[in-house]
Amino acid sequence: MKKIIYPGTFDPITNGHVDLVERATRLFDRIVVAIASSESKGPLFTLEERIDLAQQALAHLGDKVEVKGFNCLMVDFLHQCGAQAVLRGLRAVSDFEYEFQLANMNRALSANAESIFLTPAEKHSYISSSLVREIGSLGGDISAFVHPVVAAALKKKFNL
Repeated sequence: MKKIIYPGTFDPITNGHVDLVERATRLFDRIVVAIASSESKGPLFTLEERIDLAQQALAHLGDKVEVKGFNCLMVDFLHQCGAQAVLRGLRAVSDFEYEFQLANMNRALSANAESIFLTPAEKHSYISSSLVREIGSLGGDISAFVHPVVAAALKKKFNL
């Protein structure tokens, strides 16, 4: 079984993230969406909330996708899951330098930590969690960028 993890903060999960997971289901038998606790980033949603939102946004993909939280080195989590690779998304050329550095660091920590890069559909290439949070906090319409359950959760967080 070919398994890949897709790590990130997912604060919150966006349609761009969902698009990458959908693409990965065509390449791998199992995808573990690995949600980092990332307390140092001060996420808007708790780890449990982010896991729940991701599970709901990805429910249509069935048992090919599993959502788990983690609070350790990503390469350690990769091994714990029995995965062969790490999925990373590239929205723009500006993402490449950071992702390249991260992939090389992961490989330095664990020689068999391979990275697979996918690009989202063009209609999702400009979406980021931080932009969605900002637009949502100002009462903007985010329905084109996130699953309806995520949009509702953001409205509730911002008392809108």
